[in-house]
Amino acid sequence: MTIKPQLRTVIIYVVAAWLWIVFSDRVLYALVHEPHSLALLHSVKACLFVLCTGLLLYWLIGRDMRRLDNLNHMLVNGNEQSLRALVSAMDIRHKETSDHSERVMRMTVALARRAGIEGDALRHVRFGALLHDIGKLALPDAILIKPGPLDADEMTLMRTHTTLGRDLLMRTAFLRPAIEIPYAHHERWDGTGYPRGLRGEEIPLAARIFSVVDVWDALSYPRVYKSAWPEHEVLDYLRNAAGAQLDPQIVGLFLEHYDDMKAIGVDGAAIC
Repeated sequence: MTIKPQLRTVIIYVVAAWLWIVFSDRVLYALVHEPHSLALLHSVKACLFVLCTGLLLYWLIGRDMRRLDNLNHMLVNGNEQSLRALVSAMDIRHKETSDHSERVMRMTVALARRAGIEGDALRHVRFGALLHDIGKLALPDAILIKPGPLDADEMTLMRTHTTLGRDLLMRTAFLRPAIEIPYAHHERWDGTGYPRGLRGEEIPLAARIFSVVDVWDALSYPRVYKSAWPEHEVLDYLRNAAGAQLDPQIVGLFLEHYDDMKAIGVDGAAIC
């Protein structure tokens, strides 16, 4: 029979407390007979009982918390591995360059760290970047891998992938905090983006960070509808897009650390 962790903690505590009370009383009465001294030692014994059992509870609860943390870490890692397998299949379907989603995820997490994001928020950035185009699963291949520009109707349909991505992620509790990037990474700093036409700092910071990385990646690598741009042209585009399409501060941060960002993207130099 498997004993629940909380029941095991209670049993250990009760047994330890009972042994203390029984044996400490016997030792005390065997060694001391004078009433005043006996009363004083009973008080000392009670203080030691509170201290020792408090330390015991601290150790027992800490052990259970560490076990829960390890289980949670294993669960998160398992979920992430499953998501990465899904995204890899999606990249193949979309005929993206090798490692596209992993690459932009690594770079986005690294840039987000430099922008001051940490803790749980950084994990949400990682998942959001990895799943940035998850809504495209609902779009037909004729649009996703069309070897030329999309017409007006096709572009309208393509633009629904941000809302579709949000709706998909909202169905899973642990991914809900990661919707900012899939939902808002096509918003523009000047307010002309989609789906909501957000402007400036109305756009979530995670989405603004990802947008810079995504633009760099889209221009630096070939797609079915275009060839890769020369590096100097990509960097010139980012500089010119600052304050219009992209957050100028995030562009500046990206360019300031460009060599590191590129190494993280190309060589996988960062651990996310």
